[in-house]
Amino acid sequence: MLRYTLRRLLGAIPTVLLVIVLAFVLVRAAPGGPFDDERALSPEIEANIARYYNLDEPLPVQFFRYLGGVVQGDLGPSYRYRDSTVSGLIADALPISLRIGGMAMLLAIVAGVGIGIVAALRQNSALDRGVMAFAMLGISVPVFVFAPVFVLLLSVKLQWLPAGWSSTPGLSKYVLPVVSLALPQIAYIARLSRASLIDVLSSDFVRTARAQGLSQASIIRYHALKPAMLPVLSYMGPAIAVVLTGSVVIEEIFGIPGVGQFFVRGAMNRDYTLVLGIVIFYAVLIVLLNLIVDLLYGLIDPRIRNR
Repeated sequence: MLRYTLRRLLGAIPTVLLVIVLAFVLVRAAPGGPFDDERALSPEIEANIARYYNLDEPLPVQFFRYLGGVVQGDLGPSYRYRDSTVSGLIADALPISLRIGGMAMLLAIVAGVGIGIVAALRQNSALDRGVMAFAMLGISVPVFVFAPVFVLLLSVKLQWLPAGWSSTPGLSKYVLPVVSLALPQIAYIARLSRASLIDVLSSDFVRTARAQGLSQASIIRYHALKPAMLPVLSYMGPAIAVVLTGSVVIEEIFGIPGVGQFFVRGAMNRDYTLVLGIVIFYAVLIVLLNLIVDLLYGLIDPRIRNR
């Protein structure tokens, strides 16, 4: 298991490095610069600014200088948020993004697994077909469509929930962002849970348990649920990453001061270091989440543990 873990960690290094290279090249290839919308400056001042931020150096030199800082945990200063570092901006906004993403993922797991189990136990019934129709709707309709519809119905028309982020204490401001972010994942997890449980319930060891006189609830709880959750667990790493990166859209729609808003504003303002820092942060986070899921998978499946 230790060798498997080390192999996964070493294999993630080239992936993160490739992300850094691509992000650096694409951000610098975009037209415009971080100081283009400043008031007209003299050539001397522009040259001093470029020298201060090392923007006057050749692009390969800038890249290796930036990479050296990243290796040391330094994501550089923000070009637009003066006297602020990229690491500091991410650290300030991260708790909000993690709170919303964590609540959305928890809702998706509980609701998705529960709906999937109910649909599997009522296979080919009207309930099962309704669940599958809901799953197809949740998968097909993107988040940026769900969110405005919820705002229109629940905030503007019915006035049940706040339409945007507010400083008002309480959980009401979380409801619309969390539900909007969780809906596609509920649909995916419900489909996975249903298909996996149906497959497990037709296995030989489940038939043996039935022959021994065990109740349906005992069979599901002690025999079928654990192996049925393996595909769901495998999906969890990418799903959490999708929820966290998908919060970029949600945060922009609801005006949430999270990491996603900094990413959008950084891209619009050509704040190179801010965009690069958030991309690298998300890349490392995705790699770590996938590693955690692989380790959990190994704890459940002994075949992985012995590799």
